[in-house]
Amino acid sequence: MKRNILMNTRSLLAMALVSLLAISCTDLEIEATDSVLTDESVGFDGVNAEAALNNVYNDVYGQLGDQANFFALNEVSTDETLVPTRGTDWGDNGIWRTLHAHTWSPTHQYILNTWNNLNQNVFRASEVIDSRSSPTAQQAAEAKFLRAFSMYFVMDFWGVAPFRNVDDGPEVNPTVLTSAEAYDFILNDLTTALPDLPATGPSAETNRASQAAANFMLAKLRLNAERHKGSIDNSDYQAVIDAVDAIAADGFALQAGYFDLFKQDVDNETIWWAVTSVGNRIWNGMHYNINAPDNAGGGWNGFTTLAEFYDAFEGNPTSNYVGDGQEERRGWVPDASNADDTNLGIGYGFLINQQYNEDGTPLKDRPGNDLVFTKELPGLQGNGEATGVRLIKYHPVNGSFTSHEIVFRYADAHLMKAEAMMRMGGDATAMVNELRALRGASPLGSVSEADMLAERGRELWYEFWRRNDLLRFGQFTRDWEFKDAASVGATFRNLYPIPINALLSNPNLVQNEGY
Repeated sequence: MKRNILMNTRSLLAMALVSLLAISCTDLEIEATDSVLTDESVGFDGVNAEAALNNVYNDVYGQLGDQANFFALNEVSTDETLVPTRGTDWGDNGIWRTLHAHTWSPTHQYILNTWNNLNQNVFRASEVIDSRSSPTAQQAAEAKFLRAFSMYFVMDFWGVAPFRNVDDGPEVNPTVLTSAEAYDFILNDLTTALPDLPATGPSAETNRASQAAANFMLAKLRLNAERHKGSIDNSDYQAVIDAVDAIAADGFALQAGYFDLFKQDVDNETIWWAVTSVGNRIWNGMHYNINAPDNAGGGWNGFTTLAEFYDAFEGNPTSNYVGDGQEERRGWVPDASNADDTNLGIGYGFLINQQYNEDGTPLKDRPGNDLVFTKELPGLQGNGEATGVRLIKYHPVNGSFTSHEIVFRYADAHLMKAEAMMRMGGDATAMVNELRALRGASPLGSVSEADMLAERGRELWYEFWRRNDLLRFGQFTRDWEFKDAASVGATFRNLYPIPINALLSNPNLVQNEGY
């Protein structure tokens, strides 16, 4: 069910305009709940803090587990992930193709859904924080963390952040914070929350806000300060280093065994994980005839990656079987000699070429041809069942729909610290090579900005951060395969358009440049 932001109504004339727009373009339909979620005759007198906080967590977790909306805006819009149309499958009126091609418009449904979801998270967290809800100090701190996380991505996606006080009736237009104002708001939420959050180390309890999670978010905020507050200096970079050191002091550290990190087991790297199914991460790219005991129906045959992203990893450029010289993070594909019930015949990482069943027999596509995943794709359209390298980070041998998806991981924090050191004029090579050694990759002689971005891509694919990284390194509008030529270098695409529905509902909002 669609989540919706709290917005106020406008005049009858504006509502009539909405009706006319809805008639002319169904993408512009506005449900009543897109504009109003509260009755102006009812004042705020608090919520049940424990229940309301759990509801915010559940909303955030559900949004993180989705394959569309939040995940799509962060990953499908990048050089890492695309969802090509295969015959008529995954066409969906171009909703996936426009994200990868950078041709989205203000009526894109995933942009609207994500706007509504994140802003609603902010409001509902504010209800918990309000003193009339009588939250404990820890409950208020957890709500501040969730509000900061959600507002961060509002700021990151749109460059502004609407904010409604819990006492504001629907006749009050939400205030619109500039990017710099939102940055300060988020910074205050995180710094004031920190003392009242638990000092949780590696454990099964890292699915809730902790001091380490808040420090991770602080590091992310300060590392991206130039984009959001308009300036950055060594004090920001030192704050990143200090935040990562605090995370390490809580017991988090790099851990060997890359794909073991994505099991449900406790490990030293997982700082925050979401109680949400990993089924979308597994099955949205697997072929229809790839299945598991707890998913006999097979995959959904959608998501894939670009050849250039596959080529960013060490190993044979045309094959990914055992012994092909690949680094651990690229994974491996079982063949007839090692496909068995320990892997269900399903590989780890990047799946290319012939795929096998767990008994070692070659898998077939639906017409009966050998199931051979190709490295290249003909385009965003005109694809067959087997075009494109597939990605799989969570493995169905550990459960096809296990409710355990990583959001913050120490390897990310480690690389943030290395990047901060580099940007302060230091040498990040030793830190990057420490990680690469754990992942079975050759050491680098030195680390440039391009090397750092590439290393983050290799380590953190499918973990929500690719768009954010490309933006920080000034690479989000560069050319990549299947991006629309007119969008190459179009810096206005660094922000998404504010949804038409939101503009109609709140006159304080102004559309982002270029839209």
